[in-house]
Amino acid sequence: MDEKSRVLVVGGTGYIGRRIVRASLARGHPTLVLMRPEIGLDVDKLQMLLSFKRQGARLVEASLDDHPGLVAAVAQADVVISAMSGAHIRSHNLLLQHKLVEAIKEAGNVKRFIPSEFGMDPLRMRHALEPGNITFVEKMDLRRAIEEANIPRTYISANCFAAYFCPNLCQMGTLLPPKEKVHVYGDGNVKVIFVDEDDVATYTIKSIDDPRALNKTIYIRPQENILTQNDVIAKWEKLSGKVLEKIYITADEFLASMKIHADTDFANQVGVTHYYHIFYEGCLTNFEIGEDEAEATMLYPEVKYTSMDEYMKIYL
Repeated sequence: MDEKSRVLVVGGTGYIGRRIVRASLARGHPTLVLMRPEIGLDVDKLQMLLSFKRQGARLVEASLDDHPGLVAAVAQADVVISAMSGAHIRSHNLLLQHKLVEAIKEAGNVKRFIPSEFGMDPLRMRHALEPGNITFVEKMDLRRAIEEANIPRTYISANCFAAYFCPNLCQMGTLLPPKEKVHVYGDGNVKVIFVDEDDVATYTIKSIDDPRALNKTIYIRPQENILTQNDVIAKWEKLSGKVLEKIYITADEFLASMKIHADTDFANQVGVTHYYHIFYEGCLTNFEIGEDEAEATMLYPEVKYTSMDEYMKIYL
Protein backbone atom coordinates (compact mmCIF):
# COMPACT_ATOMS: atom_id res chain seq x y z
CA MET A 1 0.00 0.00 0.00
CA ASP A 2 1.32 3.44 -0.98
CA GLU A 3 2.42 5.68 1.86
CA LYS A 4 -0.04 8.48 2.54
CA SER A 5 1.08 12.02 1.87
CA ARG A 6 1.78 14.25 4.84
CA VAL A 7 -0.77 17.07 4.86
CA LEU A 8 -0.28 20.54 6.36
CA VAL A 9 -3.52 22.50 6.79
CA VAL A 10 -3.28 26.27 7.13
CA GLY A 11 -6.46 27.80 8.51
CA GLY A 12 -7.41 24.55 10.18
CA THR A 13 -9.76 26.12 12.72
CA GLY A 14 -11.84 27.89 10.08
CA TYR A 15 -15.21 26.93 8.68
CA ILE A 16 -13.91 24.67 5.91
CA GLY A 17 -10.44 24.13 7.40
CA ARG A 18 -11.68 22.15 10.40
CA ARG A 19 -13.52 19.82 8.04
CA ILE A 20 -10.40 19.34 5.92
CA VAL A 21 -8.40 18.43 9.02
CA ARG A 22 -10.99 15.83 10.00
CA ALA A 23 -11.19 14.44 6.46
CA SER A 24 -7.39 14.16 6.26
CA LEU A 25 -7.25 12.27 9.55
CA ALA A 26 -10.15 10.03 8.52
CA ARG A 27 -8.28 8.98 5.37
CA GLY A 28 -5.16 8.13 7.35
CA HIS A 29 -2.92 10.99 6.27
CA PRO A 30 -0.26 12.16 8.71
CA THR A 31 -1.88 15.53 9.37
CA LEU A 32 -0.21 18.70 10.54
CA VAL A 33 -2.15 21.84 11.48
CA LEU A 34 -0.48 25.23 11.53
CA MET A 35 -0.90 26.88 14.93
CA ARG A 36 -0.25 30.59 14.61
CA PRO A 37 0.94 32.59 17.63
CA GLU A 38 -1.61 35.22 16.60
CA ILE A 39 -4.28 32.96 18.11
CA GLY A 40 -3.85 35.06 21.25
CA LEU A 41 -6.70 34.60 23.71
CA ASP A 42 -9.06 32.86 21.27
CA VAL A 43 -9.83 29.93 23.53
CA ASP A 44 -12.29 28.33 21.11
CA LYS A 45 -9.62 28.05 18.42
CA LEU A 46 -7.09 26.74 20.91
CA GLN A 47 -9.48 24.07 22.16
CA MET A 48 -10.24 23.04 18.60
CA LEU A 49 -6.53 22.70 17.86
CA LEU A 50 -6.07 20.61 20.98
CA SER A 51 -8.99 18.40 19.92
CA PHE A 52 -7.23 17.82 16.59
CA LYS A 53 -4.12 16.84 18.53
CA ARG A 54 -6.14 14.30 20.52
CA GLN A 55 -7.44 12.88 17.23
CA GLY A 56 -3.89 12.34 15.99
CA ALA A 57 -2.94 15.58 14.26
CA ARG A 58 0.36 17.29 14.98
CA LEU A 59 0.34 21.00 15.75
CA VAL A 60 3.11 23.00 14.10
CA GLU A 61 3.67 26.48 15.47
CA ALA A 62 4.62 29.17 12.98
CA SER A 63 3.53 32.66 12.03
CA LEU A 64 2.85 33.76 8.47
CA ASP A 65 5.08 36.73 9.28
CA ASP A 66 7.97 34.45 10.29
CA HIS A 67 9.35 33.31 6.95
CA PRO A 68 12.00 30.89 8.28
CA GLY A 69 9.48 29.35 10.67
CA LEU A 70 6.92 29.01 7.90
CA VAL A 71 9.47 27.37 5.60
CA ALA A 72 10.33 24.91 8.38
CA ALA A 73 6.64 24.07 8.80
CA VAL A 74 6.08 23.59 5.07
CA ALA A 75 9.18 21.40 4.81
CA GLN A 76 7.49 18.80 7.01
CA ALA A 77 4.63 18.22 4.54
CA ASP A 78 4.09 16.75 1.09
CA VAL A 79 0.80 18.59 0.57
CA VAL A 80 -0.18 22.05 1.78
CA ILE A 81 -3.86 23.00 1.93
CA SER A 82 -4.80 26.58 2.67
CA ALA A 83 -8.29 27.14 4.07
CA MET A 84 -7.77 30.76 5.04
CA SER A 85 -10.94 32.81 4.98
CA GLY A 86 -11.88 34.68 1.85
CA ALA A 87 -15.32 35.77 3.04
CA HIS A 88 -15.85 39.45 3.73
CA ILE A 89 -18.46 38.65 6.38
CA ARG A 90 -15.60 37.06 8.37
CA SER A 91 -11.87 37.75 8.34
CA HIS A 92 -10.61 38.19 4.78
CA ASN A 93 -7.10 36.78 4.51
CA LEU A 94 -6.59 35.71 0.90
CA LEU A 95 -3.57 37.93 0.27
CA LEU A 96 -1.70 36.43 3.23
CA GLN A 97 -1.35 33.27 1.15
CA HIS A 98 1.40 34.94 -0.89
CA LYS A 99 3.62 34.44 2.16
CA LEU A 100 2.73 30.76 2.05
CA VAL A 101 3.64 30.58 -1.64
CA GLU A 102 7.05 32.10 -0.89
CA ALA A 103 7.63 29.51 1.85
CA ILE A 104 6.60 26.66 -0.46
CA LYS A 105 8.99 27.94 -3.13
CA GLU A 106 11.89 28.02 -0.70
CA ALA A 107 11.13 24.67 0.93
CA GLY A 108 11.08 23.01 -2.49
CA ASN A 109 9.53 19.73 -1.33
CA VAL A 110 5.78 20.25 -1.69
CA LYS A 111 4.14 17.90 -4.18
CA ARG A 112 0.76 19.63 -4.18
CA PHE A 113 -0.63 22.97 -3.02
CA ILE A 114 -4.35 23.63 -2.71
CA PRO A 115 -4.96 27.35 -2.16
CA SER A 116 -8.07 28.72 -0.50
CA GLU A 117 -10.68 28.97 -3.24
CA PHE A 118 -13.58 26.55 -2.67
CA GLY A 119 -16.22 28.79 -4.27
CA MET A 120 -16.80 30.16 -7.76
CA ASP A 121 -13.95 29.63 -10.20
CA PRO A 122 -12.14 33.01 -10.35
CA LEU A 123 -10.89 32.27 -13.86
CA ARG A 124 -14.51 32.38 -15.05
CA MET A 125 -15.37 35.50 -13.05
CA ARG A 126 -13.19 38.13 -14.72
CA HIS A 127 -16.37 40.00 -15.70
CA ALA A 128 -17.61 40.17 -12.09
CA LEU A 129 -19.21 43.37 -10.88
CA GLU A 130 -17.52 45.67 -8.40
CA PRO A 131 -16.94 45.48 -5.50
CA GLY A 132 -17.47 41.71 -5.44
CA ASN A 133 -14.80 41.25 -8.10
CA ILE A 134 -12.11 41.86 -5.46
CA THR A 135 -12.41 38.24 -4.31
CA PHE A 136 -11.69 36.92 -7.78
CA VAL A 137 -8.92 39.45 -8.51
CA GLU A 138 -7.09 38.37 -5.34
CA LYS A 139 -7.53 34.68 -6.12
CA MET A 140 -6.22 35.15 -9.66
CA ASP A 141 -3.22 37.12 -8.36
CA LEU A 142 -2.42 34.16 -6.12
CA ARG A 143 -2.87 31.69 -8.98
CA ARG A 144 -0.37 33.66 -11.06
CA ALA A 145 2.16 33.55 -8.22
CA ILE A 146 1.66 29.79 -7.81
CA GLU A 147 2.01 29.07 -11.51
CA GLU A 148 4.99 31.39 -12.02
CA ALA A 149 6.73 29.48 -9.23
CA ASN A 150 5.87 26.15 -10.92
CA ILE A 151 4.26 24.86 -7.75
CA PRO A 152 2.19 21.70 -8.36
CA ARG A 153 -1.40 22.61 -7.53
CA THR A 154 -5.06 21.74 -7.57
CA TYR A 155 -7.82 24.33 -7.49
CA ILE A 156 -11.12 23.32 -5.88
CA SER A 157 -14.34 24.95 -7.05
CA ALA A 158 -17.01 23.91 -4.55
CA ASN A 159 -19.76 26.30 -5.68
CA CYS A 160 -22.21 27.14 -2.84
CA PHE A 161 -21.58 25.91 0.70
CA ALA A 162 -24.92 24.41 1.69
CA ALA A 163 -25.25 26.03 5.11
CA TYR A 164 -25.02 29.52 3.64
CA PHE A 165 -27.37 29.00 0.71
CA CYS A 166 -29.75 26.07 1.13
CA PRO A 167 -31.66 25.96 4.46
CA ASN A 168 -32.27 29.72 4.22
CA LEU A 169 -33.75 29.15 0.74
CA CYS A 170 -31.01 31.36 -0.70
CA GLN A 171 -32.00 34.43 1.35
CA MET A 172 -29.37 37.01 2.20
CA GLY A 173 -28.81 38.09 5.80
CA THR A 174 -29.96 34.90 7.50
CA LEU A 175 -29.01 31.25 7.82
CA LEU A 176 -32.47 30.05 8.87
CA PRO A 177 -35.49 29.16 6.73
CA PRO A 178 -38.01 31.98 6.26
CA LYS A 179 -41.30 31.46 8.08
CA GLU A 180 -43.82 33.28 5.87
CA LYS A 181 -42.27 35.00 2.84
CA VAL A 182 -39.38 34.15 0.54
CA HIS A 183 -37.60 36.42 -1.93
CA VAL A 184 -37.17 34.78 -5.33
CA TYR A 185 -34.42 36.00 -7.65
CA GLY A 186 -35.79 36.63 -11.14
CA ASP A 187 -38.06 33.72 -12.03
CA GLY A 188 -36.18 31.41 -9.65
CA ASN A 189 -35.26 28.99 -12.42
CA VAL A 190 -31.48 29.52 -12.70
CA LYS A 191 -29.56 26.36 -11.83
CA VAL A 192 -27.25 26.58 -8.82
CA ILE A 193 -24.95 23.97 -7.21
CA PHE A 194 -25.15 23.30 -3.48
CA VAL A 195 -22.50 21.22 -1.70
CA ASP A 196 -22.34 19.85 1.83
CA GLU A 197 -19.24 21.27 3.50
CA ASP A 198 -18.06 17.88 4.78
CA ASP A 199 -18.29 16.60 1.21
CA VAL A 200 -16.11 19.51 0.05
CA ALA A 201 -13.46 18.35 2.51
CA THR A 202 -13.77 14.71 1.45
CA TYR A 203 -13.36 15.47 -2.25
CA THR A 204 -10.47 17.84 -1.51
CA ILE A 205 -8.53 15.21 0.42
CA LYS A 206 -9.21 12.52 -2.18
CA SER A 207 -7.69 14.77 -4.86
CA ILE A 208 -4.35 15.47 -3.20
CA ASP A 209 -2.58 12.28 -4.30
CA ASP A 210 -4.55 11.85 -7.53
CA PRO A 211 -2.48 12.51 -10.67
CA ARG A 212 -5.73 13.21 -12.54
CA ALA A 213 -6.16 16.33 -10.38
CA LEU A 214 -2.61 17.65 -10.77
CA ASN A 215 -2.50 21.22 -12.10
CA LYS A 216 -6.24 21.17 -12.72
CA THR A 217 -9.39 22.81 -11.44
CA ILE A 218 -11.73 20.30 -9.82
CA TYR A 219 -15.40 21.26 -9.83
CA ILE A 220 -17.70 19.66 -7.28
CA ARG A 221 -21.04 19.16 -9.03
CA PRO A 222 -23.23 16.57 -7.27
CA GLN A 223 -26.00 15.91 -9.79
CA GLU A 224 -28.78 15.71 -7.19
CA ASN A 225 -27.71 19.07 -5.82
CA ILE A 226 -27.86 21.03 -9.07
CA LEU A 227 -31.07 22.85 -8.26
CA THR A 228 -32.94 26.04 -9.01
CA GLN A 229 -34.04 28.32 -6.19
CA ASN A 230 -37.59 27.19 -6.94
CA ASP A 231 -36.47 23.58 -6.44
CA VAL A 232 -35.00 24.44 -3.04
CA ILE A 233 -38.14 26.29 -1.96
CA ALA A 234 -40.34 23.38 -3.08
CA LYS A 235 -38.19 20.90 -1.14
CA TRP A 236 -38.52 22.98 2.02
CA GLU A 237 -42.28 23.42 1.57
CA LYS A 238 -42.65 19.66 1.21
CA LEU A 239 -40.49 18.97 4.27
CA SER A 240 -42.13 21.62 6.45
CA GLY A 241 -45.66 21.24 5.17
CA LYS A 242 -45.95 25.03 4.86
CA VAL A 243 -46.38 27.07 1.66
CA LEU A 244 -44.49 30.36 1.60
CA GLU A 245 -45.50 33.61 -0.09
CA LYS A 246 -43.13 34.30 -3.01
CA ILE A 247 -41.85 37.81 -3.65
CA TYR A 248 -40.13 38.03 -7.03
CA ILE A 249 -37.21 40.43 -7.40
CA THR A 250 -35.94 41.57 -10.79
CA ALA A 251 -32.23 41.88 -11.47
CA ASP A 252 -32.44 45.69 -11.50
CA GLU A 253 -34.27 45.74 -8.18
CA PHE A 254 -31.74 43.38 -6.66
CA LEU A 255 -28.71 45.38 -7.78
CA ALA A 256 -30.38 48.59 -6.58
CA SER A 257 -30.31 47.15 -3.06
CA MET A 258 -26.51 47.42 -3.17
CA LYS A 259 -26.73 51.22 -3.45
CA ILE A 260 -28.63 51.40 -0.17
CA HIS A 261 -25.55 50.06 1.62
CA ALA A 262 -23.02 51.90 -0.57
CA ASP A 263 -21.53 53.98 2.23
CA THR A 264 -21.74 51.58 5.14
CA ASP A 265 -21.53 47.89 4.40
CA PHE A 266 -18.81 46.66 2.06
CA ALA A 267 -19.44 43.00 2.93
CA ASN A 268 -23.10 43.35 1.93
CA GLN A 269 -22.14 44.93 -1.39
CA VAL A 270 -19.77 42.04 -2.12
CA GLY A 271 -22.52 39.58 -1.20
CA VAL A 272 -25.07 41.25 -3.48
CA THR A 273 -22.77 41.07 -6.50
CA HIS A 274 -21.94 37.40 -5.84
CA TYR A 275 -25.62 36.55 -5.45
CA TYR A 276 -26.35 38.39 -8.69
CA HIS A 277 -23.86 36.29 -10.63
CA ILE A 278 -25.07 33.05 -9.04
CA PHE A 279 -28.85 33.50 -9.13
CA TYR A 280 -29.41 35.80 -12.11
CA GLU A 281 -26.47 35.06 -14.40
CA GLY A 282 -26.10 31.37 -13.57
CA CYS A 283 -22.31 31.57 -13.33
CA LEU A 284 -21.98 28.16 -11.64
CA THR A 285 -23.67 26.17 -14.40
CA ASN A 286 -23.47 28.20 -17.62
CA PHE A 287 -20.31 26.50 -18.89
CA GLU A 288 -18.95 23.06 -19.73
CA ILE A 289 -15.99 21.62 -17.86
CA GLY A 290 -12.91 21.88 -20.06
CA GLU A 291 -9.78 19.89 -20.86
CA ASP A 292 -7.67 21.13 -17.94
CA GLU A 293 -10.51 20.58 -15.52
CA ALA A 294 -12.37 17.66 -13.96
CA GLU A 295 -15.52 16.96 -11.96
CA ALA A 296 -15.19 15.47 -8.49
CA THR A 297 -18.20 13.14 -8.44
CA MET A 298 -17.00 11.60 -11.70
CA LEU A 299 -13.47 11.15 -10.37
CA TYR A 300 -14.68 9.71 -7.06
CA PRO A 301 -18.05 8.00 -7.63
CA GLU A 302 -17.52 5.96 -4.45
CA VAL A 303 -18.18 9.05 -2.31
CA LYS A 304 -21.78 9.13 -1.10
CA TYR A 305 -22.49 12.83 -1.03
CA THR A 306 -25.22 14.48 1.01
CA SER A 307 -28.34 15.55 -0.86
CA MET A 308 -30.01 18.84 -0.02
CA ASP A 309 -33.16 16.95 1.04
CA GLU A 310 -31.10 15.30 3.77
CA TYR A 311 -29.22 18.49 4.57
CA MET A 312 -32.38 20.49 5.23
CA LYS A 313 -34.09 17.94 7.48
CA ILE A 314 -32.10 19.03 10.52
CA TYR A 315 -33.70 22.51 10.22
CA LEU A 316 -37.22 21.21 10.78
